[in-house]
Amino acid sequence: MPAFSVITFGCQMNSHDSERLSEVLTGAGYWATEKLEEADVVLLNTCSVREKAEQKLRSEVGRLGLLKRERPGLLIGVAGCVAQQEGERLIKTLPQIDIVIGPDNIAELPTLLARAEAGSPPQVRTEFDLDAPEFLQARPEAGKVMPSAFVTVMKGCDERCSYCVVPYTRGPERYRPSREILDEIERLVLAGVKEVTLLGQTVNSYRDPSGSLPAAPPSALEFRQAPHLRANEAESEFPALLHAIARQVPGLLRLRYTSPHPRHLTARLISAHTEIPILAKHVHMPVQSGSDRLLKKMIRRYSAEEYLERITALRDSVPGMTLSTDVIVGFPGETLEDFQATLELVEKVGFVGLFGFKYSPRPHTPSLKLEDDVPEPEKARRLAELFDVVERARIAHLTSLIGTTQQVLVEGLNQRGGYTGRTERNEIVHFWATTSPVGEVCEVRILRAFKNSLAAELVEPTRHLPWQDQKTKAQLRALPVM
Repeated sequence: MPAFSVITFGCQMNSHDSERLSEVLTGAGYWATEKLEEADVVLLNTCSVREKAEQKLRSEVGRLGLLKRERPGLLIGVAGCVAQQEGERLIKTLPQIDIVIGPDNIAELPTLLARAEAGSPPQVRTEFDLDAPEFLQARPEAGKVMPSAFVTVMKGCDERCSYCVVPYTRGPERYRPSREILDEIERLVLAGVKEVTLLGQTVNSYRDPSGSLPAAPPSALEFRQAPHLRANEAESEFPALLHAIARQVPGLLRLRYTSPHPRHLTARLISAHTEIPILAKHVHMPVQSGSDRLLKKMIRRYSAEEYLERITALRDSVPGMTLSTDVIVGFPGETLEDFQATLELVEKVGFVGLFGFKYSPRPHTPSLKLEDDVPEPEKARRLAELFDVVERARIAHLTSLIGTTQQVLVEGLNQRGGYTGRTERNEIVHFWATTSPVGEVCEVRILRAFKNSLAAELVEPTRHLPWQDQKTKAQLRALPVM
């Protein structure tokens, strides 16, 4: 029976796609291995949002090419966004590759591999499923699932931000019927999943193509910074989907979503956060810049004041809510004043997590027409300053939790033999226990704060084990909070 290995670059959507790749291959009779020397097939699931990810791909293909010289039967496949973006060009520039497959063609992989094994020349399949969108569903087995799972609700993007290649690599927005989403979540929960994260490029733009969702309850919230008509146009059926999940899957303990767009952070979605107890008290809400001038050049379709108004309304509605974001530094034309506006917004919001990136030109994007005029050293300086601001806010937040009790969904073992999990606000917590609590929601008492995580002890006396600082302190400082 042939073996396969999947190497993943990029976002949660890519990680989710890698799980589907693995399930498709397992269903076709392959078995998974993490050891490349054992693999008959190696798949590189790629991201093209940043130039660095493409460089990683080319480096990895070169490394695998050396392995292929020793084992000519090894098949190398490239999947994901770079595959969709480059298509035939990958075959021409990297002859070691046997298969190039886009995100919408995953189900075809066993057929493509069978042809490659029979001696077919390199194959490329990068067709969007525009007429009949397909969403590969998880195949959970009871006792063999992680406590947390991802469920895709939509794919593609219609926003057309000037710097972003995603509309080109993932296509226009296509939504999954609500019944399929609910059925998949029900199956996951029956198999042991406790927490689900809804996935989509602009997840909160969701509209049910089947038209079967009951409307979400109306909201009394009004936004001063957005004209009434524009605010209504941004309303979607995402709040209705959240209500349906909470109502129809009562065994689900926590519900998250990523990655939303600020203009779809509507009054009904904010109200849903107050009305649905299982919605986690953490939201990742990309802002990209605090400068209105740059937001307009980025085609983000909101102002800094609109963003702040909606984030403030969300926080006022859900006390204790934590927030993280995405920011691009060094966008073409970004002045020191523009960057200062971003710093001020980040400090005002108090984000506890941030994905920050230096602008890099991406193929097929409108920003290619703009001069990339911020020097690389200055981009690096600004990014470091941005990270420093968020790190201080995160450490202050984590320190404020010392002495409190928190509910932690236990995800598994950490690298030193203790257990690790997350609170509903997404704080990473490490503790020790006499018996495994994986998959449970445990009450813990916070003992200390590290740079990116928390040390705790179980409140339950029968499984309590004292914090073993000497074994874990150095390791925990290196763990990310996002």
